[in-house]
Amino acid sequence: MTTPVVGIDIGGTKTAAALVDQTGRVLERHEVPTPARSGPGAVLDAAARLVTDLLGATTGPVGVGTAGTVDPATGGIRYATDSLPGWTGTPVADALAARLGRGVRVTNDVNAAALGECWAGAGRDRADVLLVAVGTGLGGAVVRNGRVEAGARGAAGEVGHLPAPGAERLRCGCGRYGHLEAIASGSGLAAAYSIETGTRVTGRNVADRAAAGDRVAQRVVERAGTALGAALAGLVALLDPEAVLVTGGAGGALLPAASVTYLAEVPAGWADVPLLPATLGADAVLVGAARLAIDRPDVGRTNR
Repeated sequence: MTTPVVGIDIGGTKTAAALVDQTGRVLERHEVPTPARSGPGAVLDAAARLVTDLLGATTGPVGVGTAGTVDPATGGIRYATDSLPGWTGTPVADALAARLGRGVRVTNDVNAAALGECWAGAGRDRADVLLVAVGTGLGGAVVRNGRVEAGARGAAGEVGHLPAPGAERLRCGCGRYGHLEAIASGSGLAAAYSIETGTRVTGRNVADRAAAGDRVAQRVVERAGTALGAALAGLVALLDPEAVLVTGGAGGALLPAASVTYLAEVPAGWADVPLLPATLGADAVLVGAARLAIDRPDVGRTNR
């Protein structure tokens, strides 16, 4: 296949679609606010309109990276948070295919980001990669032999729910306490800063305050980065990747401390596995979703 394909990124705030060529280069990109409060049908309609705007009447496969846990057998949503009300149970692959009249493949957005980075970003030419996305929450994806490990439930790579020292008083997005996401994420930064100061700000604000010299914010960011680096060092020994990539809005703030701890803690047998910043930014999910479509253009639903 030599014609460009479309990758879609469906999130709670925005839905984007991009025309991507065979080298992973974004040729054209459209974006609209996600009509999340209007229900899954409206979200799918918005995504379908973006695809039609990009491809017109031409045929071709479409790949989707979406928030939520994706069933690897059906391309439907097993579980999603309230950022997309009613998204749990939505048959995204089948519903979009019916709207568009073409094959649609679906995976989780962090999985798609990992595929994108391995195709055209910091993981280029590496077949085995661990990617960690540090945003409001903490997600992860494992790429093995060039393909995302889905796991039995489509949720392999969810590093955010590993136990993490220092997070005992912090509540994870899953509702439990003491997980890595509860300390090494945007929400974790905000919660830790609030406990120490009584001031409620966003994780982005904490990172900005740390950069501006706020000592409390610096301690919070340092602790979060240290926890992340230690966890990644252990995961390298478990998963044996060629590289570890860090992406996401809070990733840059945590990476310096994470790198120091990672280098100190990674076992000697894996000392040559680099910890790197991802490079595709907001395009990673779009590029990875397009790659998903290119890999198996004849398949409409599965992401295996």
